[in-house]
Amino acid sequence: MSLSNIRVVLMHPTHPGNIGAAARAMRNMGLRRLVLVAPSGFPHPEARARAAGADDVLDGAVVCGSLEQAVAGCQLVVGTSARTRSIAWPSLDPRSAAARLVGEALQGEVALVFGAERTGLTNEQLDRCHYTVYIPADPEFSSLNLACAVQVMAYEVWCAAAQSAASAPQNVGTDAGAQAASSADLERFYVHLEEVLVAIRFLDPANPRKLMRRLIRLFNRSRPDNNELNILRGILTAVQQSQTPAIFDKIPRESQN
Repeated sequence: MSLSNIRVVLMHPTHPGNIGAAARAMRNMGLRRLVLVAPSGFPHPEARARAAGADDVLDGAVVCGSLEQAVAGCQLVVGTSARTRSIAWPSLDPRSAAARLVGEALQGEVALVFGAERTGLTNEQLDRCHYTVYIPADPEFSSLNLACAVQVMAYEVWCAAAQSAASAPQNVGTDAGAQAASSADLERFYVHLEEVLVAIRFLDPANPRKLMRRLIRLFNRSRPDNNELNILRGILTAVQQSQTPAIFDKIPRESQN
């Protein structure tokens, strides 16, 4: 049972003890790839003490400056969230999220992202996630400690991997033989898409509302593979190459609500 393609990403962890406890939780369940985005204090003696022997996870931890760097090359990114949002993200329960992570890890890199202790993941960070996962708890006391949340999800991943080892790889929603587009490729597509929408006057940069966020949700939900993304990028390039003032005059300004 290999979990080597699964990254656990901690966004801006502020307490070294939580880093160590998260490393221990990961190691208990066979996960070793820890990525820290701008931690407040690492390395730190408290992190090593709380890791309780999971030194290999801490020693191998990658420290980077942004979520984009943390999930570079990942074809699936799942973010944990305990808050409701004005725009709904595609959502999974812990068991379904773990099964999807394990299934896609058979084909490429995946990431499970946890937000900062006090604030969780921001909307901008969730824009980089294909799905969110919510760990249900008592509504009167639903806030989980970071390391506890990591332990719950790590356990679900372990169980999903054990089940997957005895069965065929699951269908992850792409064409046979097609590789799901990575988060970096999707981000480049979103930049390209926004450029074209502004150029054809469909998107007003002075009054963008939530158009791009809704489109990002749409494509994250549809999970385009590399071939499909290349087709979409080709369409955008063709639109750019055909731009003339006459074309602009014929394009209606659409509602962005």
